Amino acid sequence: MKKAMRDTAIPEGFKLTEVGIIPEDWDITTVGAEFSIQLGKMLDAEKNTGVRKPYLGNRAIQWGRIDLSDISEVPLTPSDLSRFRLRNGDLLVCEGGEVGRAAIWQDQTDECYYQKALHRLRPLRGYSVNLLAYILHKMSANGFLLNFVTQTSIAHLPKDKFQTVPIPAPPKAEQEAIAEALSDADASIESLEQIITKKRQLKQGAMQELLTGKHRLPGFEKRRGRKLTELGELPNDWNISTVGDQFSIQLGKMLDAEKNVGVAKPFLGNRAVQWGHFDLGDIGLIRLSQTDMLRFRLRNGDLLVCEGGEIGRAAIWDSPIEECYYQKALHRLRPKQGYSVSLMLNMLNWLAKRGVLLNFVTQTSIAHLPKDKFETVPLPVPSPLEQEAIASILSAMDAEIDALHDKLTKTRQLKQAMMQELLTGRVRLV
Repeated sequence: MKKAMRDTAIPEGFKLTEVGIIPEDWDITTVGAEFSIQLGKMLDAEKNTGVRKPYLGNRAIQWGRIDLSDISEVPLTPSDLSRFRLRNGDLLVCEGGEVGRAAIWQDQTDECYYQKALHRLRPLRGYSVNLLAYILHKMSANGFLLNFVTQTSIAHLPKDKFQTVPIPAPPKAEQEAIAEALSDADASIESLEQIITKKRQLKQGAMQELLTGKHRLPGFEKRRGRKLTELGELPNDWNISTVGDQFSIQLGKMLDAEKNVGVAKPFLGNRAVQWGHFDLGDIGLIRLSQTDMLRFRLRNGDLLVCEGGEIGRAAIWDSPIEECYYQKALHRLRPKQGYSVSLMLNMLNWLAKRGVLLNFVTQTSIAHLPKDKFETVPLPVPSPLEQEAIASILSAMDAEIDALHDKLTKTRQLKQAMMQELLTGRVRLV
C-alpha cells in the first residue's frame, strides 16, 4: 500500500499524507487531538440502578440520521445522568457492527442517553463535527478504518485506537464550507426520499380504491351496488374468477448441474425478480436442451411470480436482453382470456400486502406457493376496458416513482463524487 502511495503522482500544490494526497495548506491531525471521546453506559440489567431513562443503542445510529424507533429505557444513577446525557451537536459513532457509522444528535428528544457500543465525540478545538461525520463515512467506505479495528469475537474500534485515526484538517472556514455543501446534498437526498415515500403511500391508497372497485373510473359502472366475495366487497358488475382460469402457469427449469445438458443460456432466479422490475445483475447461466429452450424461453409480456421467498413478488418481462430463461423458483404467467398482465401485477402486490396469498402457501422446509394452489387464488375480473384503465393509472404512478428513484440514485452518486472531491481538496470552496 505504501509503495502504491509513493508511486502516485502528486499534483502541484498537494502533498502525500497518511490519509492520501491533500492540499499543502491542509494539516493532518487525529480524532483524539480534535475530539474528546467517551464510550456510553454499560448495559447490565442486574447491576444498573436508578431512574429509568431513554437511551440509544448501536442500531439507532444510521449514516447521517438517528432512528428514534430504536430508543429503549435503562436505569441510570445521578452520576450516569451527568456523564451520559447527550447534548445538541454530539457526534455518535458506532464502536462495533458497521464500525464508524455516525450521526449527530440534534436534540431529537428532550432527554436521552447512550450505551457502551457508541463513542460520543465533542470537539476540543473547534473542528467541524459535520465534517468529521463525512470523513468517517468516506474512511468506512474505502476500508481505511479497518486499520484501527480490533478483532475479538466481533470487530470493534476501541477508544485508544480511534483516538489515533488521522484526519485531514482544512482551515476552519473551509471545514464549514465543505460540510455545508455536503449537508445540502444530504438535504436533497432526504427530500427525494420523503417524496418517494409519499408517492408510494398514494399508490397503495389508489390500489386499495381501484382494485376493490370502491372508486370507479367514469363510464365503467354498469350495475350499482356491491357484493360480498371471498376477497371482500366488490362491485356487482365485476366477476370473480381464479388465477388458473385467467392465466396459464408454468414453473421454470429445475437447476441441477449434474443432470442439465445442452447449451449454456442466461436464466433468471428468484432474487432477480423484484416488485415491478428485474435485477439483471442476478442473471446466471444454465445448460438447456432444445426442448428446454422451447419450453422455458421468456416472451415479452410474461409475468414472473416468486414461488418462494417473498411469495407473489412479481415483474413483467419486457425483453431487457434478447434471450433469457427462468428457473423453478418462479411461476411464469400468460393470459388465457386477455386479462391485463399489468393489472395482474398490481393485483398480486395488493393480495400479498393484504396477506391473502398466505392462505394458499404450503409450509415444508420453506414456505412456497405451489402451482395447484396458486391456480385457485380468487381474482376480481372487471371488464377488459376497465382493467386497462385501472392498470394505466397505476402504471403512470409507478413511472413517476421510478423517475424519482432514478433522480435519487443520481443525487446519491453526485454526493459520493462531491465527497471524493471535497474531502481530498481536489475542489476548493474557499
